[in-house]
Amino acid sequence: MKVLVTGGTGFIGAVLVDRLLDVGHSVVVLDSLLYRQNTLLPHFIKPHFEFIHGDIRDASAVREAVRGVDAVVHLAAMVGAPICEKHKELAEAVNVGGTQNLIAACSPSQPILFASTGSNYGKVEGVCTEESPLNPLSVYGVTKTRAEELVMARGNAISYRFATGFGLSPRLRLDLLPNDYVHQAVKNGTLIIYERNARRTFIHVQDMARAFVHALERYEQMKNNVYNVGSNELNFSKEDIARMVQRHVDFYVHFAEFRSDPDQRDYEVSYDKIAATGFTTTITMEHGITELVKGMRTLPSFNPYENAIA
Repeated sequence: MKVLVTGGTGFIGAVLVDRLLDVGHSVVVLDSLLYRQNTLLPHFIKPHFEFIHGDIRDASAVREAVRGVDAVVHLAAMVGAPICEKHKELAEAVNVGGTQNLIAACSPSQPILFASTGSNYGKVEGVCTEESPLNPLSVYGVTKTRAEELVMARGNAISYRFATGFGLSPRLRLDLLPNDYVHQAVKNGTLIIYERNARRTFIHVQDMARAFVHALERYEQMKNNVYNVGSNELNFSKEDIARMVQRHVDFYVHFAEFRSDPDQRDYEVSYDKIAATGFTTTITMEHGITELVKGMRTLPSFNPYENAIA
């Protein structure tokens, strides 16, 4: 199968492309290289890999990218509440406008697998299922909800509302909660946590990539549905994550209460629907934190203005 991955050099995309190639698919990546990342350089020697340096906002680039592909995994987006709040017009243009470009370019026979988010739910009481009302509270949540609605209304699609990602990727993200906690612990030796009892569910980036391969392999069974994607076993409070990190790193943690999550994510999520298709996650939080600690210790922490010699 020939698969287009939009945003294929990003946190999920860099891992997904590697996995798709490993299982025998041909891969086309469309990416603007917004962060000047070079995560896919090892793949250019491979005959079944193609890269298009283009922007999802450019309708002509999108039309070129979809030509001849059998399916599309749509990852291209401005991701996260802080960056979308800071760049509201760009978030709208990429997350909504880019999705409109993709839908216009694809033929009805080309499936679209969309990376959505649990931020679509906003504040939820009790256990969150796919039938829970959508009430996005941040620019990120609003734009991703609109994009998901466009994709699902188009038909021949699957939407994944992912839990909070974590773990190492060639395009490392330090803004993700477990990644941030480990980075602060390893590099700074201290961590301030707001809303210590707020709960979230999590999923390792390798399992996020596996979920898309799973959908491609079972597309006829799963199509035209929305799925929460994560694990019932990966539901933790912020304090739980911090205490888990403390088992690996000696650092000071301070709990404060004067900030809040703009998406107000503090709820449990049911993943029974995706589990019924045969998908389960494979990487525990403990395993992921062990990986993160090892990885963060290799990151440079050189300060050019520090009057000291290591």
